[in-house]
Parts: sequence; structure tokens; C-alpha cells
Amino acid sequence: MDLRSEIKALIVSELNLAGLDPSSIGDDAPLFGEGGLGLDSLDALELAMSLEERFGVRVPEGEEARSVFRSVAALADFVEHARGARTVGK
Repeated sequence: MDLRSEIKALIVSELNLAGLDPSSIGDDAPLFGEGGLGLDSLDALELAMSLEERFGVRVPEGEEARSVFRSVAALADFVEHARGARTVGK
């Protein structure tokens, strides 16, 4: 399973979006607000904790997190970058 698909499955399972097929989530679809999944700040917190646990990355908070949580593609880019930086730093 590729990273984007894994993140979509994580979103559906961790946020209890039972009726939603992970493959129906567009890579660039907004996760928050109108026209997207309509997630809220509690969803963001829960998703951040799940991402940290699953992928071993530290998700930023506040303004910095806005760009990370923009879409599945942005989350995948962040995870790939954070994992790469962690590997290089060792």
C-alpha cells in the first residue's frame, strides 16, 4: 500500500468515517472546511496523534500545521520529508 493510500485508510479508521471509502478521498481534496472532508480541530488533533504513532513523526502545531493538514498529498509529503530528515539525522 502506498503512503497516500495508507493515510487515507488511517483517516477513515481513526476518525470513524465509517461510510467513506478511503479511495474516494482525492489526494488534493481539502481535509477541512467546505468542499472537503469537513474535518474540525478535534479531528486534526486525533489525526496528528495517529500519524505520530503510525509513522513515528512529530506533527507541528498551530500555523505550521495548516499547510501539513491541507490535503492527503500534503500529509504524505510531510511524512516522507520527516522520515527522511530523521534518517539523515541519525
